[in-house]
Amino acid sequence: MRTISLSYGIFGEISYLEWTLTFGRVDKLSLIFGHIMSLIAIIGTIYGLHVNRINEHIAAWTYVGGSLGAVYAGDLLTLFLFWELMAFSSVFLIWFRGREESLWAGYRYLLVHIFGGVVLLAGILLYYQEAQNFEFVAFDVHNMTLATYLIMIGFIINAAVPPLHAWLPDAYSEATFNGAVFMCAFTTKTAVYALLRGLPGLELLIPLGVFMTLYGVIYAIIENDSRRLLAFSQLTSIGYMIVGVGLADLNTSIGQLAFNGACAYAFAHILFKGLLFMGCGSVLHMTGETRFTKLGGLYSKMPLTFVFTLIGAFSLSAFPLCSGFVSKSMIIDAEFAHHDLFLGFALLIASAGTFVAALKVLYFIWFGNNNCSQEVWNRAADPVWNMKAAMVVAAVGCVLVGSYTPYLYGMLP
Repeated sequence: MRTISLSYGIFGEISYLEWTLTFGRVDKLSLIFGHIMSLIAIIGTIYGLHVNRINEHIAAWTYVGGSLGAVYAGDLLTLFLFWELMAFSSVFLIWFRGREESLWAGYRYLLVHIFGGVVLLAGILLYYQEAQNFEFVAFDVHNMTLATYLIMIGFIINAAVPPLHAWLPDAYSEATFNGAVFMCAFTTKTAVYALLRGLPGLELLIPLGVFMTLYGVIYAIIENDSRRLLAFSQLTSIGYMIVGVGLADLNTSIGQLAFNGACAYAFAHILFKGLLFMGCGSVLHMTGETRFTKLGGLYSKMPLTFVFTLIGAFSLSAFPLCSGFVSKSMIIDAEFAHHDLFLGFALLIASAGTFVAALKVLYFIWFGNNNCSQEVWNRAADPVWNMKAAMVVAAVGCVLVGSYTPYLYGMLP
């Protein structure tokens, strides 16, 4: 099913010195990522429409442009150009929060991504020495060289694979309430796209992804800050996608299932995690508070925001008729079909832990003991119309993807 109007093929080729740079490679893999990234960019813009800070909107859309440029890049040099554009534009979404903690979180974020960019560039230059071209195609994962290992490291830094992950919870929790909606959708998913494009079937990624799912869910469960909890649960979700990439030997039916599962879960995750960050961002925007120990009982004050957050939590937990249900299971099934029973059970344990983390968000913010100060309680209310409108669109998308599977499955490559 063709979902957007782009035609398949190569576009925007530019000759530079002896190289050919390709700014537009359109196929089913780039289209599914381009589709959902464009959609969440519109949703995120609607969500922050009332923010009277033009520079923040410029930074957000430059970030979107960098991500889409990387997705449609047909060569490694073009990929690197947009890769760095993402890093240098998205850091402002952290700094615009205006807190001292945000300043230092932004500096750490920038340093990590500059390091990752240098590693990626080194890998690209070494790869050019070997292959005499910059074409961005699937590398030989059975004959990895120093160049392809460096490229892999550059990719997994942006995917926040532990122990290279600390930038993610710091950045997402310190970003502006609307900036976090963009940040949760683009950097890590662009990295997942790059891994699917360049390193499908690299089995080294399977144990890394499984460890990532367990690591993220443990820290999510013990976290006291709602947005840091969502950031750690993001590690778990990205871990599933990394496992899917590792299993994605496209010469086998199991590998094709895993490849499609990673694409499907990335699509679904952008929707429901964006919705969850919008819900918790609404609480931050209206009350100024994100800590569970300073919240509670807000259901009666913010009923619509609660309903939207509930749909996001159901999707995160892979609840039937929600988006996570029709995507995460593809990766878990592929893991069991691959006869990695121990790792498959580990993924199931991580999935159960994700459900506990989602319950924690729902209980401690919306129900539970009312630990709100009088000021927080008085300020609590459903947010302005544009924030609610954005959450409506994302919530409908989560249910649509989960209940009408041809919409998503028809896009899978």
